[in-house]
Amino acid sequence: MHRIKGVLDFIKRQKKPFKVNLVRVSLNTFLLSLTRQYQSVYIVEKGATPLELGFLNSLGGLAGASISPVSGWFADKYGIKKGLLLGTFIMALASFIFAEAPNWIYMIPAMLFFMLATRILTTVCPMVCGSYLKNEERATGMQLCDTLSAIPGLFSPLVAAAIIAKFGGLKPEGIRPLYYIQSVGLILVFLFVMKEYSDLPEIRGVKYSVKFLGGIREVLEEGVAVKQWILCSSMSTLSFFISSTYLPLFVKEVKGGDQYVLGAMAAASMVVPLALAIPTGRLADSIGRKKVIYITTLVYCISLVLVIYAFNPAFLIFSGFLQGFWMLAGVTQGAMSAELVPTHLLGRWYGLLGVFGSVISVAAPLLGGVIWSVLSPTHVLTFIILAQALKLLVLWSIPETLRIR
Repeated sequence: MHRIKGVLDFIKRQKKPFKVNLVRVSLNTFLLSLTRQYQSVYIVEKGATPLELGFLNSLGGLAGASISPVSGWFADKYGIKKGLLLGTFIMALASFIFAEAPNWIYMIPAMLFFMLATRILTTVCPMVCGSYLKNEERATGMQLCDTLSAIPGLFSPLVAAAIIAKFGGLKPEGIRPLYYIQSVGLILVFLFVMKEYSDLPEIRGVKYSVKFLGGIREVLEEGVAVKQWILCSSMSTLSFFISSTYLPLFVKEVKGGDQYVLGAMAAASMVVPLALAIPTGRLADSIGRKKVIYITTLVYCISLVLVIYAFNPAFLIFSGFLQGFWMLAGVTQGAMSAELVPTHLLGRWYGLLGVFGSVISVAAPLLGGVIWSVLSPTHVLTFIILAQALKLLVLWSIPETLRIR
């Protein structure tokens, strides 16, 4: 009860944009978790090879790269709300096209829209915490957001597994209804944000003097260790896109997992942020961001080793549980990233990170497809572990940001 009261008190003293975004993120997590574990399987079942799956995801990354240079600038100039609305609407459109596509070729525009929307929302969402949370509460607030969003994410994959089983199993006809549900739900989220979210005057007031190229120069000049952080962030992006594309396919094709195993792995991964997000945030606000990133990243790497050597579904589900530490690492990295530049440059900073992240997102799925086809599926997971090790080496050279502002 004391912990619940502390959480409620924390939320109560925050500004409305943060509270509304908590609800939006939770709804988005539920809807996107319906298809996340099954999208690669859906595309392959629609006729794509693993290499073509990588090609399709790379095209999506290209769409994200095209918008990244201006997405943060757009939010700085026109407001966070318009960025959230734009990303949510495009995501709903992508889900509808996925549902209607007769084969994987027709999914190309869906993937383009999906990655376009993902990049916009990934750029704009952390601006809410970066703009409206105090420095000493930022990691806690971001982990709280992760915790609350983990609650619907805990049940969503299991709901999806039941729907898939009802409509025909891990086949196109079984997965397709998830995309219809997702599309309708995202439209409702769009309407909710339109009605409830409003950028506060102190944030709106700086937007109309923004110049895009000048802002990028300011980021490089005024930021702390931004070049090293770009490399560190890029390694995370590389791991994320390869893992999200090929890990579910690895579980199905190599380990023989069905929709229930994939759903249980996704649900298990949400237990960790649900149970540990707030303590992790407080730990990061106490001992520093870097130490928490080291610990959580190492546990995530252990989870990938368990997937490689798993010999029954129980091990796969336990590895899914440990994969939840990836979310803890990511949110803590988000808090650290927000503290490397002045607040008025956050939009351009996230946009600049998005440029490099999107370039990586173009190359990563193709690289994963080549490794899968030329070497072996196991080498895909090994490569992810190596990328995470490089990230930690780069992180060593970056100053702790807890007391910067």
